[in-house]
Amino acid sequence: MKADIVNRVTKFRVSKMRLLAGIAVSTIVAILALNACIPHRSLLQQVLHSGKLIVLTRNASTTYYQGPQGPSGLEYELTKRFADYLGVDLVIKVKENLNDLLDGVQNGDAQIAAAGLTVTEKRQQRVRFTVPYQQIRQQLVYNQRNARPKSLSDLGNGHLEVLANSSHAERLKELSSQVNNLSWIEDKDIGSTELLNLVAEQVVDYTIADSNEVIVNRLYHPSLRVAFDVSGKQDLAWAMYKGDDLSLYNAANDFLNELKKSGELKRIIRRHYSHLRNYDYAGTTRFISQVRERLPRYHSLFEAAAERYNLDWRLLAATAYQESHWNPRAVSPTGVRGIMMLTKATAEYLGVLQRTNAEQSIDGGSRYLRRLINKLPKHIDEPDRTWLALAAYNVGYGHLQDARMITALRGGNPDKWIEVKDNLPLLRHRKWYKQTRYGYARGREPVRYVENIRSYYSILNWQMTSNLQYKQKHLLALNSDAL
Repeated sequence: MKADIVNRVTKFRVSKMRLLAGIAVSTIVAILALNACIPHRSLLQQVLHSGKLIVLTRNASTTYYQGPQGPSGLEYELTKRFADYLGVDLVIKVKENLNDLLDGVQNGDAQIAAAGLTVTEKRQQRVRFTVPYQQIRQQLVYNQRNARPKSLSDLGNGHLEVLANSSHAERLKELSSQVNNLSWIEDKDIGSTELLNLVAEQVVDYTIADSNEVIVNRLYHPSLRVAFDVSGKQDLAWAMYKGDDLSLYNAANDFLNELKKSGELKRIIRRHYSHLRNYDYAGTTRFISQVRERLPRYHSLFEAAAERYNLDWRLLAATAYQESHWNPRAVSPTGVRGIMMLTKATAEYLGVLQRTNAEQSIDGGSRYLRRLINKLPKHIDEPDRTWLALAAYNVGYGHLQDARMITALRGGNPDKWIEVKDNLPLLRHRKWYKQTRYGYARGREPVRYVENIRSYYSILNWQMTSNLQYKQKHLLALNSDAL
């Protein structure tokens, strides 16, 4: 009896397995038949269907980084605009190794590698590059404490280190046949910013960097110097999958060409680099020194005011340095006083009783800046809103509005700092200021004022995220004050 039951159960299980197997086969056949009826999606259609544009990049000040107001960097802005152009979300993935970036688009892990990639023949064998969006030169960088080499032959036994798989390494290989005993080290575990740091710290004698990276990083390391160009002008472009499907590639080219034609690409690049053009070595060196020596005394005051008025304390500190070099007893020839250099009228308006009192001045200046930011038309976006408000802090809100009006008259965008700053100096010329409500103003001053603050603000952002010594010194200063 028991054996009969076992046999029936066994037969049932076998028939059930056959039934399930038959269903599975039928399902697979049905899916294959359905797929045969659906046209193959192009790369562009895949992105639109998924709702995501996946971009590989690297952490660097010229490409992508997390700033005080969120993701920043030229590559981030361009790819974010492209994602918006397609109507999809941008997904950023960071790869530090250059080879991983190219592998990623080759393998289909991402649709674009946007990382300040130079277009080279070797790379073109692996990926397809879009139309270029920027041009750079490769430059040999050294520390000013060392003798300046005039050519690669002058490097001698100096330690030259570059990124592995980089265009810099490719260029050195090209030049090695022309320069006797040229030797270098290729590092695959370090980024371009770190290499420049090592040169600044005299751990490495020389490196090669793209000119745009040099412009940004010398702001943080005033000792960095360019010895000479290692290449002529080279194109930067996005790297994409090299296959027969050109749908997404053509869309990217259309997007970049539209940016170029409209002049918007030029404006974007200027916005990221223009405040770095008028580099002041002595001024930058002095500022970095004061960050260590003087800022710790007022750090907590800037933080407290920033929290009260919903501002970035580093922006307040940068503004105060531009105003007074963090000197609470500073006095200008025109009678403005204190660490935030308030006029007597402004101090009375704000209820500041003692302008030379650091706490009162910082609170008053911060409150005034917040009011200017809030006073601007609500449709103006950041960071332009802040830069315009800072210009008003310097030249007056009325004169700023005059400059915005002139900008609009000349066909520019009055909501963009990069365009208003070109028109502020016109307030010095009768042809223009006679058309305005508030008349003549020294319009060049607010331009220098804002661009200096932007530079100081950038340095502080870098210092606060990478310089642990500052934090230690800040704690020491607080402890000494307590004693």
